[in-house]
Amino acid sequence: MKFRGKSPAGSPAIAPLVSPKRFSLKVALWLLDNPRLADKRSVKHLAGRMLKQPARQGVVVAQSRLGQMLCRDCGTARDRRIGHELLRQAARAGDSRAQLEYGRLCQAQDPEQARYWLELAAGQGSQEARRLLGLLPSVQ
Repeated sequence: MKFRGKSPAGSPAIAPLVSPKRFSLKVALWLLDNPRLADKRSVKHLAGRMLKQPARQGVVVAQSRLGQMLCRDCGTARDRRIGHELLRQAARAGDSRAQLEYGRLCQAQDPEQARYWLELAAGQGSQEARRLLGLLPSVQ
């Protein structure tokens, strides 16, 4: 008997336990958080491909992690620009990790904007953001 895409008459369709998009997001995050795998270029490439679709759909954690990867690990200006935009979107959505990273990126060009994002991250408990705020020039 061949199985086709449709369920046989009379038997209910079985829903998948985890949607494929959510599964790919979880796998990508696991790969990036795994200390043995995260530093390998091929693993980062795979994780980046898995994060791309959820990031496009507005999943904040995917935007944050993909933005960080593109800003840190990619050599092209286009990738860094896309990563910068993804981090900004995630930071605006309230992701403290993205706020910290975006504030760090803004330090050289716009210290006032960096201060804004670092204060938001510090307000959510980020010790690194507090440390970086202390290094910014004081406002008069």
